[in-house]
Amino acid sequence: MAGLLEQAKQFVSDTVASMAKPEATVTDVDLKGIDLGSVTYNAKVNVSNPYSTPIPIGEIRYVLKSSGSVIATGTVPDPGSLKGNGDTLLDVEIKVPHSVLVSLVKDIAVDWDIDYELQVNLVVDLPLIGDISIPVTSKGEIKLPSLTDFFT
Repeated sequence: MAGLLEQAKQFVSDTVASMAKPEATVTDVDLKGIDLGSVTYNAKVNVSNPYSTPIPIGEIRYVLKSSGSVIATGTVPDPGSLKGNGDTLLDVEIKVPHSVLVSLVKDIAVDWDIDYELQVNLVVDLPLIGDISIPVTSKGEIKLPSLTDFFT
């Protein structure tokens, strides 16, 4: 009996592992806004849902790093659902305090941008399977605002 139960567990595990899962990519990171305390960036994350039914997203967690240091972390609670059989474009708002930008002066002084690594983790709730995490990592450059950005 224990052998049969073990075989059933293995079958379910193999079946779940071979199922298509949603996939995500970071398509863009742009300046969204500037205020007295921070610079806000907007990351666009495209998520493909292979299932015919919408899938609710529990939360989006993110970590923004530069020069090996974490410059921003956060969570977007309950951002909605993924469209069935299609792509969903999600906006992830990232606030970076000005005090953190000051610590990146070496990188900024060279080319007036921040070389970054963005780690995004989407937590989705698949029926019968439960919560799964979809990790996405993207590297690139974020252009910093210039004086003209403040006055336009």
